[in-house]
Amino acid sequence: MELIVATRNKKKLKEIKAILKGTGLKLSSLAAYRKAPKIVENGKTFRENAVKKAVKAGSLTGKLTLGEDSGLCVEALGGAPGIYSSRFSGKNKSDSQNNLKLLRLLKGRPLSKRKAHYVCAVALADSNGLIATVEGRCRGLIGFRLKGRHGFGYDPLFIIPKYKQTFAQLGEKIKHKMSHRYRALEKAKKIIKKYIEKH
Repeated sequence: MELIVATRNKKKLKEIKAILKGTGLKLSSLAAYRKAPKIVENGKTFRENAVKKAVKAGSLTGKLTLGEDSGLCVEALGGAPGIYSSRFSGKNKSDSQNNLKLLRLLKGRPLSKRKAHYVCAVALADSNGLIATVEGRCRGLIGFRLKGRHGFGYDPLFIIPKYKQTFAQLGEKIKHKMSHRYRALEKAKKIIKKYIEKH
């Protein structure tokens, strides 16, 4: 069974592939569909954006499709950057610019005031429309400086209290067993399995 991941983000696709390894699914992305239009993420929630991606890509490809939207929510910033996580630093956005902006906004705050959580919303759809949505979360703290070389996004700042290390320090082996994306995809796997059994 082929599963289309409604993204052109290579890092995200690589991570989803790693987590879904062993399911027997053949994963491909929207990059394989040259005529696929860019899906504008204008939803007010992670779920809305994930649904939009899945439904549009499902109707375009006629195949089982996974739409995903995720981001970082920092308590001291009222939940920001939230759905704007990837474009937090504006027009010339980049992971490093986003991280530097976050550090600037949290300057002077002690670790106890730097609570945050990652959210991942996953939507599954096919040519008939939406099938289901699931969500995963992972709690942590925002560090004072970038640490580690693995992962992407805010991983060099996102500390897992249990390990006292960032996702970027811990690496994929640990991250892919506890991240927000892992938790959401574990739920999605069960829905995909039922879908395959019916088709």
